[in-house]
Amino acid sequence: MTTTTQIFSNRTTSPFRYDFVGSFLRPAALKTARAQFAKGDLDAAGLKKVEDAAIIDLIQKEEAAGLKAVSDGEFRRSWWHLDFFWGLQGITKKQLEQGYVFHDEETRAESAYVSGKITGADHPFVEHFKFVRDHVSAGTQIKQTIPAPAQCLAELQRPENVAALRQVYATDAAVVKDLAAAYHQVIEDLYAVGARTIQLDDCTWGMLAGNHAKGAETGEVSARNDAVLDQNKQLYLEVNNEAIKDLPADLTINTHICRGNYHSTWASAGGYDSVADPLFNRENVKAYYLEYDSDRAGGFEPLKLVSDNKLVVLGLLTSKSGDLEDRQTVIDRIHEAAQYIPLDRLCLSTQCGFASTEEGNVLTEAQQWAKIALVKSIAEEVWGD
Repeated sequence: MTTTTQIFSNRTTSPFRYDFVGSFLRPAALKTARAQFAKGDLDAAGLKKVEDAAIIDLIQKEEAAGLKAVSDGEFRRSWWHLDFFWGLQGITKKQLEQGYVFHDEETRAESAYVSGKITGADHPFVEHFKFVRDHVSAGTQIKQTIPAPAQCLAELQRPENVAALRQVYATDAAVVKDLAAAYHQVIEDLYAVGARTIQLDDCTWGMLAGNHAKGAETGEVSARNDAVLDQNKQLYLEVNNEAIKDLPADLTINTHICRGNYHSTWASAGGYDSVADPLFNRENVKAYYLEYDSDRAGGFEPLKLVSDNKLVVLGLLTSKSGDLEDRQTVIDRIHEAAQYIPLDRLCLSTQCGFASTEEGNVLTEAQQWAKIALVKSIAEEVWGD
């Protein structure tokens, strides 16, 4: 008989004991090509040629680093989330007056709005996946990262976008239905061309936790605010779960929870306490990649709510800085987390990708790979696999 421990110990599918989130620093040649393309000095075919070469080089570096699954580094994207939204039918790119406001700076001012009924037909990410599939070595798995459905819903509900949303969808229930169906189609299309691991990147839970924490600090938490928090949690849970229901049994769906990652800055602060229910016990994913590289993420106690059949990837090393963490401190923190969830159900990674947008975080490529090497080395010491 196969025991639960044996299932978790046999790491043949994502997440692995040492893992990564998804994005990598864009090489100089790719940044130059994208700038030339934006100015009209390079056509789409020329840009793709540079992207192709950069992705092949990245795959080789990922495999050399010992990663058991690789990504395309999000090298064909400008943003970790908006490029996917723009690829959905019925969603259109939009310029805003103000970008996302992070702790130390403001992002580029771009967004996405509803221009018609949303569907997932002919999404460009399917072709992107096929390119990676055709260039990995035998035995190397592929992680396909996409923003969570909840993240798309939150974008469409921004004050600047909500009027356009309501012209097409009169209710939240209506947009949730079509958005979930669109995601489901994209995921099924990815599966049809070979995808077996899909990661839903999701900042919505971190923002909810951050807003709740900020309200608690300022004394502005009220029964009304708690009701809004509960309403948003239910809405995000519903759209995420609806999108990933009734998928093939051999397709792994994980999620990554973040508090913002732009040019080494962050957007929100607050522990998981206010969102652990329903995030950890009712979202139907296999594993959670969780930001835990600073005290902004709070403590490990909320991990006790993670369902027994799920895994947690502790993001204990930061991708926002090239400084290497103290090895023993990371090991101690892993064992601290194991007080709330069994050690065998834990893994290790950086807290986020190295370049959630094409700007990238403030570290060098050499420092990026040194972080990956440290994650691998620590995981091998702690778990032996």
